[in-house]
Order: sequence, then structure tokens, then C-alpha cells
Amino acid sequence: MSDTDIEWRTSDGLVPYPDALAFMEQRAAAIRDNGAPECIWLLEHPPLFTAGTSADPAELFNPLGFPVFEAGRGGRYTYHGPGQRVGYLMLDLERRGKDIRRFVHALEGWMIAALAELGVSAHRSPGRIGIWVGEGPAEAKIAAIGVRVRRWVTLHGFSVNVQPDLSHFGGIVPCGIATHGVTSLRALGNGLGTAELDQALKRKCPDFLAEIVGKDIAP
Repeated sequence: MSDTDIEWRTSDGLVPYPDALAFMEQRAAAIRDNGAPECIWLLEHPPLFTAGTSADPAELFNPLGFPVFEAGRGGRYTYHGPGQRVGYLMLDLERRGKDIRRFVHALEGWMIAALAELGVSAHRSPGRIGIWVGEGPAEAKIAAIGVRVRRWVTLHGFSVNVQPDLSHFGGIVPCGIATHGVTSLRALGNGLGTAELDQALKRKCPDFLAEIVGKDIAP
């Protein structure tokens, strides 16, 4: 199976979270049991919160009463909603090196590289999960990462804030980090949208897949 066999799915409209979760579970099982194609799915959700395996109820305020779903991924509370691009990855790490730490590092690098394609300088921040922009007190999260690996197949993935309603993040302590805020492409004054982000993700995906297995990446 080559990387060109990965199925790319892009959904218009808002996908209910239970539908997405069911699809991921089914596809991950089919990859492991039946050799089904790997899948990368780009979508948006209606406003909701998801709780990771380390979620602390004290970090959920939810004044607008958005639904809350148990996600089964690592991490704490995360917001999803319109204007935020979510990417779900169902990849077979059994044939990609069986290195979860490398996978997560490569996933972070993919987000940073895709944002750079859009003119946004983003970075990892030691000790804090996610992808960040700015420095010092102005540093803010622009992308979140939360994954699960079951029988060496990945589930869940990432979210990038394109133009969501940032006030909705006030219903939680995003990813358990109270000292820094969240931002978006629009809040940064970047006029590019979801279509441009999708294109950047696809352009930089080969480098991401190569890094998972530790291959040298062409300049």
C-alpha cells in the first residue's frame, strides 16, 4: 500500500460529532482487520465540547449549554465549532514505524508547515500541548492536537482555528491551559480560509508521512 492509497475525505456542512466518532471507530477497525485504506478526513462540527481521558470537570463551565462528548482521545477539554477545521487521521502505524512519539511530533510539524504556507509563523511551546503563535504574554494557541492509537491505528487528530467564534472557548479551560488564550487566522488578520488551509495541508502531507517513518525529507 502506497501513500497515494490514503483516502482523503472533505465534508461540507457541519458533521455531528457522534457520526464522526462512529466513522473513525469503524474505519480504524477495518484498517486493522481487513486492510481497508487509511483515511484523512477534513470537516467541521457544530458547537460542542469534547472531553479527553484527562478532562477535569472543574475546567468545564459551558454557559451556553453546548453538548459535551466523551472523545476517548488523550488530553482534556477541547472546543469544536463552525470556522474551525478538524482533521481526523486513521493511519496504520504498524506499517509506519510503531513510534507514537514520532507520530505526534510529525503531526505538530505538519500543522506548523501548513500554517507557514499561509504566511503564519507558528511553533511548538515546551510544556504546552498544541501549536502556538506570538511570544510572551501575546502567545496564543491556533491549533490543537489530540490523538488515540488503538491496535497501532490512529484516531482523532487536530483542529486549526480558521474563523471560529473565539468567545465559545470561554466555556472551558482549553486543553487545561489557563495562562494563555486562543486565536485564529481571522484574529491574526489573515484573510485566507478553509479552502486554502486544506490545500496547504495536502501539499505538506507527504513530508508529514515521511517524517512518521523517519525518512529524510527532500528540501
